[in-house]
Amino acid sequence: MTTPLTVHLPFNRDILGAAFTPAKRGTKPSGEHGHWILVQDQSLLVVPEAGGFRLPHGDCPVPVEAAPFWLGTYRDTPCWVVPVAPGAPVPKGLVSETVVPMRNTRLPDDLLSLGGMAMQALWWESTSGHCPRCGEATERIESEWGKKCPRCRYEHYPHLHPATIVLVRDGNRVLLTRKTGWAPNRYALVAGFVDNGESLEGCVAREIKEEVGVDVKDIRYVGSQNWPFPSQMMIGFVATYAGGDLVIDTEELEDARWFPCDALPNLPTRHSISRFIIDHYAQPSLSP
Repeated sequence: MTTPLTVHLPFNRDILGAAFTPAKRGTKPSGEHGHWILVQDQSLLVVPEAGGFRLPHGDCPVPVEAAPFWLGTYRDTPCWVVPVAPGAPVPKGLVSETVVPMRNTRLPDDLLSLGGMAMQALWWESTSGHCPRCGEATERIESEWGKKCPRCRYEHYPHLHPATIVLVRDGNRVLLTRKTGWAPNRYALVAGFVDNGESLEGCVAREIKEEVGVDVKDIRYVGSQNWPFPSQMMIGFVATYAGGDLVIDTEELEDARWFPCDALPNLPTRHSISRFIIDHYAQPSLSP
């Protein structure tokens, strides 16, 4: 079986390869020294260098209010995650760079992937402090990212929320959608969360019907991308238009329309599975 090319998208840990070892597979370093992933809102505080960016290295360059989170080891150096309060001044020598593709991130793929994992780790820390079963304060499971309740012994682990994202094709045209707040004239794919008891293919058909009013057939899997906003797994498909008029759910979308494959609008950057699917499968001659 051929590995989908989407594994090489940023935010997928695969892109780091053997250079990264997750914290749950090793012994925590004795000293807090190494790479620093400083997360402020949905941005990283990084060092500008030679036309690009790198993580700060050495001792932590910002005040630390709580113990840093050990994410793992990258290129034989520990990576520590520290949240930075919104609005806090950026230390001298660092700059703030967004992680969000829709805001035209400038970060390289390795920093996007490390930053994405850091954001998910902080989200997990903020939502897992107490047992969801009995309310007792949780404890970390040794050599794991999971948490355990000392009272009822319930264990739980970081949550990923599956969502489908779909390119609908009809001959030489494709169906694209737009949300409020995106860059001017920017369009992307229909996407939505998987419901309890629902197959991925069922989610594809339902979300398309709910958001744009049309029916689809020939639903084919393309690939996936971890999406740390805050903790999603985007599961990509292509599908063929099977009928119905375009009816837009204006609570979810600002616009939706058919575009000729040779006259596409402003698309998402290459960092997202949305753009990957459009680039690789918009033409009718291309199939997964």
